[in-house]
Amino acid sequence: MKPFLLLATRADDVAADSEYEAFVRFGGLRHSELRRVRLEQRPLGSVRLADYSGLIMGGSPFNSSDAFEEKSDIQRRVEGELAELLDEVVAEDFPMLGACYGVGAIGTHQGAVIDRTYAEPIGPVPVTLTAEGREDPVFGVLPPVFDAFVGHKEAVRELPPHAVRLASSPACPVQAFRIGQNVYATQFHPELDVEGIATRIDVYKHAGYFEPHEADSLKETARSSSVRHPSAVLRRFVERYAVPE
Repeated sequence: MKPFLLLATRADDVAADSEYEAFVRFGGLRHSELRRVRLEQRPLGSVRLADYSGLIMGGSPFNSSDAFEEKSDIQRRVEGELAELLDEVVAEDFPMLGACYGVGAIGTHQGAVIDRTYAEPIGPVPVTLTAEGREDPVFGVLPPVFDAFVGHKEAVRELPPHAVRLASSPACPVQAFRIGQNVYATQFHPELDVEGIATRIDVYKHAGYFEPHEADSLKETARSSSVRHPSAVLRRFVERYAVPE
């Protein structure tokens, strides 16, 4: 089949490689079927959508809602490149699944209000599908209510009218949305299991998501959670959009 393309922006190698391996494993992919470009390391360059089955966007330490002057040169470059790519993705309704940072990138591109109103601390939360989410061909594989791992400083405060809200949580009204028929964004992390979130807690211990002394208790909470359903979204996305060579 044609490969999928992972758009990654994690500068820490441990977090970046852990994320890539999680998308491979939970997507039911071979390494040859998920190519990766680390945008924090080099420019995106030209992407020919016809070469891929679909795009996947991982999480990021970047926050789309930060003031422009507070963003690094690398973040500004990445955001510009993603905006150009999203012009084409949305125009063609090309399959894309953006996890966490995808909410900020896709949401900003589509006119959503992204800010820090509905931030959530790192850990498991109950996510509830909307009626549209239950009927969606990708998200409909999930139970109506399920636990998922989150951890974000920004979120959607207001969706544009053309976006379809697919899921919510008690502290975050927009946990997932869809643009068109094939462009998805999730606030929760469909690629994270317990070991994955433990790695993120260690890597981002001093990144302002939580107080450093809370790291051990956060990992213990994760280990006692019942997060097992979100990865079904990844597998379903791959199954639905895989294109034979």
